[in-house]
Amino acid sequence: MCGIVGYIGSKPVKEILIDGLRELEYRGYDSAGIAVLQNHQFSLFKAVGKLINLEEKAQSYESTGFSVGIGHTRWATHGKPTELNAHPHVGQNSYVVHNGIIENYQELKAMLTSKGVQFLSQTDTEVIVHLFEYHLKTSPTPFDAFTKTLEELEGAYAILLVNASADNTIFFAKHGSPMILGRNREGETLFGSSDAALIGKCNEVIYLEDGHYGFASSDTVALFDSKNVSIALNFTPLSENKLSAQKEGFRFFMEKEIYEQSTVLSDTLMGRLHDETVYFEELDSSLFTGISEIKLCACGTSYHAALTASYLFERHSRIKTSVEIASEFRYREPLLTPDTLFVVISQSGETADTLESLKMAKKAGLKTLVICNVDNSSMVRLADASILTRAGIEKGVASTKAFATQVAVLWMLSLFIAHERSTLTPSDLAHQIKILRSIPSIVKVDVTLHEQLRRLSKRYLHGHGFFFIGRDVFFPLALEGALKLKEISYLHAEGYPSGEMKHGPIALADPELFTIALLPQHKLYDKTKSNVEELSARDSTICSISPLDFDKADDHIRTHMHDDYMQEFFEMMVVLQLLSMEIAVRLGNDVDMPRNLAKSVTVE
Repeated sequence: MCGIVGYIGSKPVKEILIDGLRELEYRGYDSAGIAVLQNHQFSLFKAVGKLINLEEKAQSYESTGFSVGIGHTRWATHGKPTELNAHPHVGQNSYVVHNGIIENYQELKAMLTSKGVQFLSQTDTEVIVHLFEYHLKTSPTPFDAFTKTLEELEGAYAILLVNASADNTIFFAKHGSPMILGRNREGETLFGSSDAALIGKCNEVIYLEDGHYGFASSDTVALFDSKNVSIALNFTPLSENKLSAQKEGFRFFMEKEIYEQSTVLSDTLMGRLHDETVYFEELDSSLFTGISEIKLCACGTSYHAALTASYLFERHSRIKTSVEIASEFRYREPLLTPDTLFVVISQSGETADTLESLKMAKKAGLKTLVICNVDNSSMVRLADASILTRAGIEKGVASTKAFATQVAVLWMLSLFIAHERSTLTPSDLAHQIKILRSIPSIVKVDVTLHEQLRRLSKRYLHGHGFFFIGRDVFFPLALEGALKLKEISYLHAEGYPSGEMKHGPIALADPELFTIALLPQHKLYDKTKSNVEELSARDSTICSISPLDFDKADDHIRTHMHDDYMQEFFEMMVVLQLLSMEIAVRLGNDVDMPRNLAKSVTVE
């Protein structure tokens, strides 16, 4: 998501910072900024939108000689995408850039406000620079003030901070968000939230660990661990291949995007989960006034997210919900009534059929909402309201993290509406929020499980097809699992509700038909188990995915025991993504660019 760069040296700092930020554009952002400290004086440039806007703002600025600089690309979490909310954030004589979330920022802000501090932005980040300057008044050195500041911060962060009294120094810290320290043969020091920003500028780097912090100056780098113990600088060589760097050591972008789902889901939830309710600053409650029905409209993977959401809206919000395939909706002369909220879902915001369906709903006078990953896309500009999924740029054609973040946003929206309509008790709502908070940790890839799936994949390279089956929300997950396999392996696969097997599809059952069975403990386990046993009795090859043993399975992928079916949903989602990818890899296919497909479908 957000990107960070930093530089200490004598080269033209503006060009180095903006070039570094450009290498981080693939993460997605809606504003950008840089701050340069030279001879105890700051120069600050910020702009909303793409980097070209920042370049225009800073066009006349040139630096000569030694300087220190920090830069940032921001995806709005706290506060809208405006210049005031863009990083770097400013104090009296200090600037800061930050990725992550300061969970106790409201308490810190209240304390600082009581001391007379005035805040300019709506962000959590601004408390860092003001807290630093508050401690600076009573600290012997700026680094002591920085250390005291870190002790009071709660949450996740990667921080670069500069202060005018130490104009050759960058203070840095890492906890829960990535940060890399680099150096080159010319004695320059650089920072980046991804090594892509450092390729060609550094020859060796340190990948900071959680709890690491310190300072870097023109002649010194000091690094400390979470116990405040000084640690040695163990640099490692940095690759010179930019594309490889963007993959961050993974074989494919798809693999990287599966692994980073934990991070992007944290970004998706950030600032939206309160203790007892869900908060979307993008939405006005009037959007739901007079609404008695929700119509969800999407294509492909987004359609599967919509199907998943239909269960959650009716279950939590107690509101009538229907789901439309956009390419069909456009031509079937649908009945549209003004009490319907029309919700479109798209990774790109440019999907042709979905965009035209949105135009139809607007023309019919319906209130409209878009769930999207790309700010300022056609759908975002057209709809009455929008919620961004914050997944960052997804380079793999077959969507993974886009699906995960769409489901998370729609789940939160079902709870937001439930709160508006008082359809869940406070305790039930608090329970759902607790489950939501656990999802980023649940989707972290277990490397042992990944290795099991890699080895298992060699048994599923032939046959005449796959059934992916599940019930309730696990039916749309089965559809999504089948789609992933089709897209990248080119093997025939279908998703079905488990209970539909006996209504026709079971005629295909034989040893060369592979059944991928989703058997969650907490949602209709016995019913689904019975359906799978019917297939097993007809000699279908069964691969079960469940936390519980299943003796009829030919292969069993054991998931963790959880408290809620949605936790099982997200863990099984990762299993299906990895299994599909490993089958495609064994078949020698281009996982990131499967044949006949495009990332954004902008034609009918």
